[in-house]
Amino acid sequence: MPTKTTSASADEPRRPRKSRRTRANNEGSIFPYKNGWAGYVWVTTPEGKRTRKWTYGKTREETHEKWLKLHEQARKGPVATKHETVGAFLRRWLTEVVEPNREPTTYVAYEPLVRLYLIPGLGKKRLDKLTVRDVQAWLNTLPTLCTCCDQKKDHKRPEGKRRCCAIGKCCQSYPARYTIIGIRRTLRAALSHAIREELISKNVAALTTLPSTTKTKKKRLQIVWSVDEARRFLEHVRDDPLYAAYVLILVLGLRRGEVLGLAWDCVDLEGEEIHIARQLTRVGGQLLHRDKVKIDDSPTSLPLLGLCISALKQRREVQDQAREKAGDRWKDSGLVFTTRYGTPIEPRNFNRAFEAHCKNAGVPRIRVHDTRHTCASLLAALDVHPRVAMRILRHSQISVTMNVYTQIASPETRKALYKLNQSLDG
Repeated sequence: MPTKTTSASADEPRRPRKSRRTRANNEGSIFPYKNGWAGYVWVTTPEGKRTRKWTYGKTREETHEKWLKLHEQARKGPVATKHETVGAFLRRWLTEVVEPNREPTTYVAYEPLVRLYLIPGLGKKRLDKLTVRDVQAWLNTLPTLCTCCDQKKDHKRPEGKRRCCAIGKCCQSYPARYTIIGIRRTLRAALSHAIREELISKNVAALTTLPSTTKTKKKRLQIVWSVDEARRFLEHVRDDPLYAAYVLILVLGLRRGEVLGLAWDCVDLEGEEIHIARQLTRVGGQLLHRDKVKIDDSPTSLPLLGLCISALKQRREVQDQAREKAGDRWKDSGLVFTTRYGTPIEPRNFNRAFEAHCKNAGVPRIRVHDTRHTCASLLAALDVHPRVAMRILRHSQISVTMNVYTQIASPETRKALYKLNQSLDG
């Protein structure tokens, strides 16, 4: 392929000399070359340089059609003359765009999907040649792709401990539908940036259809508690040092990072408000206390209900006792929820404690994040006004709140919740 520079090269096709000029300056040309035809158009690269872009064909008509398309591209804007593979672009995108400019959790979510799925599946294709059909055909293979076989997970185990794919017994470890959704979302985000860099003209990933996934590895967990199940859970953890944290994630719908990152200077017990300004999370082996919540336009404060106020007062007493007992070993972090020595709580330890309490309380096991789905039901059981619930649930319209604010608790459950609140005050 000829060198794409502005200066003449020994490898470039030599245009036959003509007695008079037939084209305007910088218009390019088409001429016979070897066993076919060649043509070029002067373009401006994304770096701002003027250079020739070449095209070839077996006939003059074929070359002329490609030449006209090049002219159209050059007229619309910069044209790339050097094309990366999908794999090279994705690595550069992660390193130069995502890692320095996005949240650490975003990079941690994107990186394994790029390394384990996108680069092995589409990495060798040229970025500008990637088509909707290429991406769709590859996506269609994912529901039946054993990740253990494809990534040789079993082969990496010691020879004596191999138990499935390495010894010819496929474990059928198919990716979950959420994983496939994440893969396409990651590719779509990367190609959107390629469009901004003017490397491609359209996002082919956005035009694909997600394949249906009928094979699952695990039974889906229940994702919501009834009001009575939430009450039983709170009654079970009544004497736990982290009882107030469980109240906040159930009654106010706070996320795990928001609860563990909550500081006392963000709690106003007299004004009955709580400010959500920080998150505590572990990313890449580091425990990060970030001053940014997930939703930028969420309210800066939430109202504290009676049950939450009582629980936080109890939490302050428990922490004062722990501080006195720890003595010189206490490390003041200013956080509401800490270990017995004042240090931040490890997020995974919080998950483990929550799962253990689910089992001991006799309620269905759900994820910590799924407690947000129970929040609306508990607010209704506590007779919280829909407008207040709308603010707590962070809905933009009251109609959305009313759609989820429908579960009516039994009189017995209501009495038990009020009794729980009164026992804390007493």
